[in-house]
Amino acid sequence: MTPEQLATTILQALTTLVDDGTLTVEGGLPAELKVERPKNPEHGDYATNVAMQLGKKAGMAPRQFAELLAARLSDDPSITAVEIAGPGFINIRVAADAQGKIASAILEAGEKYGTSDSLHGQKINLEFISANPTGPLHLGHTRWAAVGDALARVLIAAGADVSREFYVNDRGAQMEKFGASLFASAKGEPVPEDGYHGEYIHDLAQRILAENPDILTNEDPQTAFREAGYQLQLKEQQGQLEHFRTSFDVWFSERSLHEQGGVPHAIEKLREQGHLYEADEALWMRTTDFTDDKDRVLIRTGGEPTYFASDAAYYINKRERGFDVCIYLLGADHHGYVNRLKAIAACAGDDPEHNIEILIGQLVKILKGGEEMKLSKRAGTIVTLAELVEEGGVDPLRYTLCRYPVDSPLTLDIEEMTRQVSENPVYYVQYAHARLASILRNASDLGIKLDEFDPGLLNHDREGDLLRALAEFPRIVATAAELREPHRIARYLEDTASRFHKFYDSCRVLPRGDEEVEPVHKARLTLVSATKTVLANGLDLLGVSAPERM
Repeated sequence: MTPEQLATTILQALTTLVDDGTLTVEGGLPAELKVERPKNPEHGDYATNVAMQLGKKAGMAPRQFAELLAARLSDDPSITAVEIAGPGFINIRVAADAQGKIASAILEAGEKYGTSDSLHGQKINLEFISANPTGPLHLGHTRWAAVGDALARVLIAAGADVSREFYVNDRGAQMEKFGASLFASAKGEPVPEDGYHGEYIHDLAQRILAENPDILTNEDPQTAFREAGYQLQLKEQQGQLEHFRTSFDVWFSERSLHEQGGVPHAIEKLREQGHLYEADEALWMRTTDFTDDKDRVLIRTGGEPTYFASDAAYYINKRERGFDVCIYLLGADHHGYVNRLKAIAACAGDDPEHNIEILIGQLVKILKGGEEMKLSKRAGTIVTLAELVEEGGVDPLRYTLCRYPVDSPLTLDIEEMTRQVSENPVYYVQYAHARLASILRNASDLGIKLDEFDPGLLNHDREGDLLRALAEFPRIVATAAELREPHRIARYLEDTASRFHKFYDSCRVLPRGDEEVEPVHKARLTLVSATKTVLANGLDLLGVSAPERM
C-alpha cells in the first residue's frame, strides 16, 4: 500500500461517515489529503493530520473527529492498528500483505514506476544553457547542463510536456570579436587585444583553413571566418553535451529573432499592452510598473535594438509557441535579470507568478589536489566542460552537481568525487544497485524463479522500512518536479540505498548450502528486484548510469 493508496482509503472512510450521517463537514471533503511517514517508526507506518484539518469544519474537537475515523479505519483488513496521538494525529499501521504488494506493483510498472500525472497538461519551456558559440562550454555551463537535464527528466516523469532549449547567443559584439580573432590567427597575426586568446582559437583557425582553402580570398574573409567558426564551435558544444548525456530539443538562435522579424513583432505586441513610451529619442518599456528597479530601453537612439529587446522578443516567441510556463536557469551573475524578466511577462499581459520562473544557480569551485582549478589548457582562462568530464567522469560529475540545491555555492573535490568508497554518495548508490544485481544473478544461478510471491511474508521491520521507502518514490519525483528541485531524487536514493543495506544485513535473501528454497526467499528476492528497479529509475532521472557490476 502506497501513501497515495492509503490516502484514498482514508477518504473513502470519511465519505462513508458523511454518507451515513455520522459526520457533516462544512464545505465538503477535500479532493485529496496528505499521508506521511512519521519521523519515529514507533509511531506507526504512516500518519495523517486530517482530523485537525477537518474537525472544526465538522463542529467537533479534532480528537473526537479522529476517534470516529479511527473506528471506521480499523474495520479495513489492510490496516492492523490505528492510534490517536496528541490533539488528533492519527498513526496507522498497515498489514504486511498490503504493504508487501508494493514490490509486485513496482515490478509490474517497471521503468514507469515513479511517474505520475501531477503536472499533466502543462507545456513547459526549459531553457537551461545560454552560451556564445565562440568558445568551449565552461564550469558554469556544466552545472546547468547536469541540473537542467535532470530537471527536464523529472518534469517529464511528473507528466509535463517539456521542451529543452539552448539559447545560442550568436549576435552582437562577441561574434564580431570571435571572427576577428580567427581571421587574425589564420593570417599569422596577433589576436586583437579584446578578442579571444585561448589556444583553441588557433586550432579552430587552422581547421577552417584546411576545410576552406580559399577562404582568405573571400570578399569578406573576417565574416567568412566568423560563420565557419560559429558552425564548428556550435557542433563541438553539441558533441560535448551529448557526451555528458545532456540533450536539447531546440537550439534557438538569437540572430533568428532579428532576421525573422521577432523583435519588431514583440515591440508591436508590447505597444498594444500600453507599457511602451518614447524618451530621449529611444523606445522604453515601463518595467517599473512591475517591480523592476528602472525602466528598460528597447530601441536605442539611432534605432539599434538592445539585448533587452532580444530578451523580450524571446519570451514572447516562447509563449507564442504555446508554452504555458517558461523556466529560465541562469547563472549567479544574473540576479538582476529576475525582476526584469518577470516585468517582461507582466508587460506582455501574462501572470509573472505563473508563466515565467527564474532559477539562479550559484558558483561552483572545483578542487584538484587541494588546489582550485581555474585555468584551461585550451581556453586559457576557464575550466571547460570537456576537461571536467575528463577529470571526474560523467557519472560522478552529474550526480554530484545534481545532489545539491542550485541556490547554494558548491565546492567539488575531484578526488573525493571519484573515490570508490561508501562515503562517496554516487558510489554508494551505484554500488547498492550493483549489489542488488549480483543477488539476482546468484539467485538465477541457483535456479530460483520468481514465479510466486506472498507479500505477507515481508513482515520483518527492515522489510517494512524498505517497502515504505520504495512506496515514497512517486511522491518524491512529483515533489521534485513541482518544486523544481532534482536534488531531492539524489537524497532519496541515498536514503533508500541505506535502507536496503540494513535490510540485507538483517534478512537472509538466498538459501544457504543445501537449504530448500522457501517462499520467504522468493518474497525477499521480489523485494530485491523492486529495489533495483527503483534505484535504476532514480539514477536515470539524474542522467546517471545504474551499473550491474562494480
